Amino acid sequence: MNTLSMIFSTFFGTGFCPIAPGTAASFLTMLLFKLGLYKLSWPFQALVIIALFIAGGAASTRYAGLLKRKDPGRIVIDETCGQLVALFLVTPPSWTKLLLAFFLFRIFDIIKPYPIKKLEALPDGWGIMADDVGAGLVAAGFLRLILIFL
Repeated sequence: MNTLSMIFSTFFGTGFCPIAPGTAASFLTMLLFKLGLYKLSWPFQALVIIALFIAGGAASTRYAGLLKRKDPGRIVIDETCGQLVALFLVTPPSWTKLLLAFFLFRIFDIIKPYPIKKLEALPDGWGIMADDVGAGLVAAGFLRLILIFL
């Protein structure tokens, strides 16, 4: 069970990337979205995000506990989930839209403006996951506003 928690919470090892593992996970998620996740119906996309949040929260709780750290950098399933939130319903997934969603998500995930920062205070893996979902929601909102003017 510990090995599964490690594999899942590091997004199949992406969290072991020596430079910017969260950015690497977000970029990989964007590529997976471009390669076909966007073709899923909107209810199924939403279900994937919800399932990822629940499984990611549980796996992150376990793995962070094993590492004895509150939010270890190698846990990147939260970036995967947050990036999917930012990409939700981005169709057709042009490179312009994808890269905008990617950069907006990374900006909000890194700077964590209010109230995103407060979500980190949730217990265990739920705080790890929730702040990234919050950043994804804000990124999605800004993306929609930008796309109105493009």
